[in-house]
Amino acid sequence: MTWHILGAGSLGTLWAVRLARAGLPVTLLLRNARQLEAYRAAGGLTLVEDGQPWQLDIPAETLDAGGPIRRLLLACKAYDALPAADAIAPRLVAGADVLLLQNGLGSQQQVTDRLSGQRCILVSSTEGAYRDGPFRVVFAGRGQNWLGDPQDPVAPAWLAELERAGIPHQWSEQILGRLWRKLAVNCAINPLTVLHDCRNGELSAHLHEVAALCTELTELLQACDQADAADELFGEVQRVIQATAANSSSMRQDVAAGRRTEVSYLLDHACREGARLGLALPRLEALLQDLRGRLRARGLPDT
Repeated sequence: MTWHILGAGSLGTLWAVRLARAGLPVTLLLRNARQLEAYRAAGGLTLVEDGQPWQLDIPAETLDAGGPIRRLLLACKAYDALPAADAIAPRLVAGADVLLLQNGLGSQQQVTDRLSGQRCILVSSTEGAYRDGPFRVVFAGRGQNWLGDPQDPVAPAWLAELERAGIPHQWSEQILGRLWRKLAVNCAINPLTVLHDCRNGELSAHLHEVAALCTELTELLQACDQADAADELFGEVQRVIQATAANSSSMRQDVAAGRRTEVSYLLDHACREGARLGLALPRLEALLQDLRGRLRARGLPDT
């Protein structure tokens, strides 16, 4: 069965090249004819792995090309997920598998509600990649991909294809906990790297701020019945800061490139959940306001 991949960014490309390299059928879905023309001019997708570039001319088509889709990896930004789902919905067959690979929380529920006739599988990834040119991605950090379906604990048989492609993965019956844990780690790191304009490792000089944020994030996770995700959060954040010391967070990269951030699905989502639960989160709220001010000063959307 063909893997249709919508979102030729860093993680979408990382998945597409590994799947195609393993001999599995892959088709890229591009927004319009202009993007398709640019893709063809680039000669395909390039993945730089361990210094070795792999360029593959993976078949590509526009969203409105027609034809049924039975398996879709939706790998676009969180704020684009729902519009993308709306655009591709007419091509999805009943019961299609839709993998949602987005940062943060909120967009997954929106898409799941919209695609009620399909099986939506949530993905939480710790793999690292970044774009260094059009349709060209550098594999920056090996990690894990957790997949799960909150409505159906049975793992799909096609997970064997991920094994064949060398995509590290694990089926999780607690996928929401995985996503909450990643959201909390991102909330403790990404906004501070924007405000201090620093790489992840430089947050070691601001651990008092990180610790205060982790205290409130732990309270939030516990209030959301995600006690496992809250366990030793500050220690986990410190480990991530050290392991990714030379990296620039995705939010800082977006700001530097003048792109919209995913703040609505990260820090803003955490603050909204806290308000819904009647939980006071003054440090997180203050951080959100500071971050929004910085975004507006750069002429970027603050949502």
